[in-house]
Amino acid sequence: TDFDDEGRQKVIDYVVQKYGKNQVAQIVTYGTMAAKMSIKDVSRALDLSLPEANALAKLIPDRPGIELKRVLHAPLNPKEGEKSLEEKDGVGPEDMENVKRLREIYKTTGLESQVLHEAERLEGSVRNTGIHAAGIIIAPRDLTELIPVCIAKDSPLWVTQIEGNIIEDAGVIKMDFLGLKTLSILKNALELIRQNHGISIEIDNIPLDDKKTFELYQKGETNGTFQFESTGMQKYLRDLKPDKFDDLIAMNALYRPGPLAYIPDFIDRKHGRQAISYDLPEMEDILKETYGITVYQEQVMLLSQIIAGFSKGDADVLRKAMGKKQKSVLDKMKAQFISGASAKYPDTAKLEKIWTDWEAFAQYAFNKSHSTCYAFVAYQTAYLKAHYPAEYMAAVLNNAGAIEKITFFMEECKRMGQKVYGPDINESKKGFAVNDKSEIRFGLGGLKGVGEAAVDSIIAEREANGPFVTVFDLIKRINQRSVNKKTLESLVYAGAFDCFSEMHRAQYFHIPQGDNTTGMEKIIRFGNVFQTNSAGASNTLFGDLAMPDVVPPKIPACEAWPLVELLDHEKDVTGMFMSGHPLDNFRFEIKHYGITRLGEFNEIKDAINLSPNAGRTFRLAGLVVDAQHRLTKTGRQFGSFVIEDYTGKTEMMLWSDDYTRYSAYLEKGKNLFITGSFKPRFNKVEFEFKIDKIILLESIKQMLTKQVILEIEARFVDEDLVSFLEKNVKTHPGRTGLKFNISDQRAQSKITMYTMETGIEMNDELAAYLYDKQELEVQVLTN
Repeated sequence: TDFDDEGRQKVIDYVVQKYGKNQVAQIVTYGTMAAKMSIKDVSRALDLSLPEANALAKLIPDRPGIELKRVLHAPLNPKEGEKSLEEKDGVGPEDMENVKRLREIYKTTGLESQVLHEAERLEGSVRNTGIHAAGIIIAPRDLTELIPVCIAKDSPLWVTQIEGNIIEDAGVIKMDFLGLKTLSILKNALELIRQNHGISIEIDNIPLDDKKTFELYQKGETNGTFQFESTGMQKYLRDLKPDKFDDLIAMNALYRPGPLAYIPDFIDRKHGRQAISYDLPEMEDILKETYGITVYQEQVMLLSQIIAGFSKGDADVLRKAMGKKQKSVLDKMKAQFISGASAKYPDTAKLEKIWTDWEAFAQYAFNKSHSTCYAFVAYQTAYLKAHYPAEYMAAVLNNAGAIEKITFFMEECKRMGQKVYGPDINESKKGFAVNDKSEIRFGLGGLKGVGEAAVDSIIAEREANGPFVTVFDLIKRINQRSVNKKTLESLVYAGAFDCFSEMHRAQYFHIPQGDNTTGMEKIIRFGNVFQTNSAGASNTLFGDLAMPDVVPPKIPACEAWPLVELLDHEKDVTGMFMSGHPLDNFRFEIKHYGITRLGEFNEIKDAINLSPNAGRTFRLAGLVVDAQHRLTKTGRQFGSFVIEDYTGKTEMMLWSDDYTRYSAYLEKGKNLFITGSFKPRFNKVEFEFKIDKIILLESIKQMLTKQVILEIEARFVDEDLVSFLEKNVKTHPGRTGLKFNISDQRAQSKITMYTMETGIEMNDELAAYLYDKQELEVQVLTN
């Protein structure tokens, strides 16, 4: 049973109150050492450095359930023996190079080899215990009389020492009380709608034929909604163009391993491109809603009753046998089905076909009632996103959790045209909220260095006495015991005081010549003096007498921070670049030009000795955030600079000829594209990164693009695509080739077309179009 996060705890509290604390417990889980974790744990015990440990673990292929023992000893490919890594584990060519490197390390005598030998022995051992996310057991009497229990520091309840898959054999019942984040999102969104629009929506009573909601599904604009947000699902939704709730129920049941293959037929039958046929006329009533395709377990249950005269009990046994793939039970029931149906339908070959289809269906049988419930919750999220986009997306952002998720959903807001701004002292609430102009504001509670008491104090004062007019008005009114200097500085760094237009952010931290206090310290002192005088005046016998005004200090002017510094402070406090990042303009290049993210590059650099391909050429892109021109002791010039992207930053050096050649690029604010590789230092075993070339990032589209390959299905080739490309090619002629691979899945055919004599010059307009066009798969070949 699914509840919102708050509601789940209420249900657990009720169960404990009803049955007693000694009869209710959570369920233990046993975590074991998998391949990568065993390497990391052993590395920590043997003092292998963290970068080297991570690099060693990264050599293990990312395949579910892969074992270290097999990685080290199993045949690599079918030629070397059975159950090879290539065949059984699906290890590809790139991963195979990592495996070979791992085996080389295993055969040496160094510390890394010792780590691998010990990790191999420990793999599969119990590493830790945890608590099942949803499972609760309820016992008929005191648990200590039935099973062993223990306590856990992160749960007030007892915890079983027996795992959930066998716990019910001990005479207790197991319940799954799952906290579903989507229900919290709906609750949060409905409250925001009530606050902003004065409307209380009964979410369970919304119309199931809402045009705006189905338009959202038909366009595949489902990011942030429940169950339908994966890119694969979005693609099928654009093909299906659902226009009734039954379509959503069916898609929710079909979009999973196995039935996925039936989706193209389902779509073609809905749109009349494929004939709908039934093995028996009586099957039409049951299968009509899914266009003749068996999708649900309930359909098999009803058909077995209609065709073969199964009782409801028999039909349920059939459902369970199919769901659990119980071959012996299915074989018995097959005989019952054929004998029961042959009286009405003498064509046993047709009956055999129906049963064979059902057996194939058993591999993916899905429960319609379950799919309906999930589709209904999904529809509710889509309804709110379609009708109240600001409030719904604010709720999604409040429940996103990780910074990566928040960034992703902020990108979705940008795509929707929904404005999301940084924090504002007069508009922000604790979490993401919507202002009077239907714009989303970042919450004050999400800022580093701003505590909950400070946020509550600011919001309470603002609601009681109105918006803060100036920073001096704010400092006069707030409680400085709750809102201290560090809090105020964090608010400035995040941009929460930008609404006070008489000052920019740098002024709060500027110390003028001949002074020793910052602008912020002057403001805080003024607030203290004002509040002390006000308190003193109200506590005298002459409280009605007017006290002389405390004049706000004059905050000296200074230069505003450059964008790089402003963004740096924003990221420190909010975890992201609220004012946008200069690299936002180069998303196409970063995605398609073979560029390694700096976070990944730093990991490789820290453990380059373990890299299976240390000498390969790297392509890097980043914003210059620091640059130094220096002299050696002998008077020779050299330079150092730091570049940054969304994932991290790295420092690089330029010596002698390289410095002469590229010193002009050592300037803060420049966006650079760098190629280079790791080379061994002279007479040393260490490596250093040697730069081969530096150019401006904005120039790589024109300089490096050799050919652009576009993969597209024929049904997506429309007038908009053709007219855009035709116009763009004429406007930007050049030497870059264009190649189209157009496929038709139904006809299982593919044609290739490419430019011959004249090509195109890669340009910003084309890059933006290709980046946003989801139907296109883009590959860029570079010089």
